[in-house]
Amino acid sequence: MSDQGRQFGVEVREEEGEVVWSFSGEWVLRVASNQRRDVYRKRLVHSLREGRKIRLEMKRMKDWDTSFLGFLEALRKTGVNEHGCTFVDESVPDGMRKLMNLAKAVPEVPSEKSEKPDSFLTQVGLGTVGVFQGIRCYHEFIGKLLLDFGRLVLGRASWRTKDFWLALQQAGPQALPIVTLLAFLTGLIIAFIGAIQLQKLAADIFVADLVGLSMTRELAAVMTGVIMAGRTGAAYAAQIGSMRVNEEIDALQSLGISPIQFLVLPKVIALVLMMPLLTAFANVVSIFGGLLVAMGVTDVTVAQYHWQIVGAVSGIDVLVGLFKSMIFGVIIALSGCYRGLRCGKDAASVGRATTSAVVTAITWIVVFDALFAVVFHILGI
Repeated sequence: MSDQGRQFGVEVREEEGEVVWSFSGEWVLRVASNQRRDVYRKRLVHSLREGRKIRLEMKRMKDWDTSFLGFLEALRKTGVNEHGCTFVDESVPDGMRKLMNLAKAVPEVPSEKSEKPDSFLTQVGLGTVGVFQGIRCYHEFIGKLLLDFGRLVLGRASWRTKDFWLALQQAGPQALPIVTLLAFLTGLIIAFIGAIQLQKLAADIFVADLVGLSMTRELAAVMTGVIMAGRTGAAYAAQIGSMRVNEEIDALQSLGISPIQFLVLPKVIALVLMMPLLTAFANVVSIFGGLLVAMGVTDVTVAQYHWQIVGAVSGIDVLVGLFKSMIFGVIIALSGCYRGLRCGKDAASVGRATTSAVVTAITWIVVFDALFAVVFHILGI
């Protein structure tokens, strides 16, 4: 079973009740093709017998690399685990023996993949347990945040004012361009759709009412919240998640610094302060966009549009939108920071945390907006 005239090969023979594997040639990746390796692997596996002793002979080997070690280690595992064979490697070079011993000294990392539950009730139970664990973790996170906010009020929080001003800039002025563009286009769209329908009833002037009320009470806050969830909330999750991957979070904890005080608190306060200002700016820009459509499509003048807005939109309507925006700011900041802190320690986990932060924030924004609509209707606001 020898291969003559080739650059690498293996001979299998029996001597004194032992099976000898005699390797020869150059067992390196550039020479030893996978196809020929598979042929030799089948020969060697076929020579394995229950309880036999396998002697490795490498006197005729000219060269080898780690690909040969992987080839040999796979055969060793098959012989030991499936056939109970023992291997003798007296003629193995010292460098190869050290690498083989090192490979056996490092324990194999168990796979994290768990078997899929067979029972539907088991899946439901595991899902329910996961939901309750998530709720518990959320409550723990919010509780720590409230305690750290109390320490901030008392002047005992560990945070840097420079980071807070930087968070204000990122959540406020740097977000103005995208908020301006989308608010302006939203005002244009609402006014254009309303003008087309109201012209049929000769009620063009009520375009101002439609744009003013819809934007100040609902759309400006929701739209700004969705924008900030995709922009700032995702940035929070990615930033904190990357710090967790790089073990910077662990370094803060080892120094006795609370990550929530140092990282989360400035971001939450900054976003809560900036959201009402961005929403108020979105109100003005969207109303201006509606004015352009009203003047271009209908016969409404600037003065008529202005006085119609003043009469239709009250201070309560504006305050309702600003109040919603503050709550949305809390939701966005908490979702981004929480997902970042709960991120795993690999690159893929950062992407999952960022996606989860955006989805969570947008979902809760819609849910809370619906709840506010019901509550304000009951209270007559």
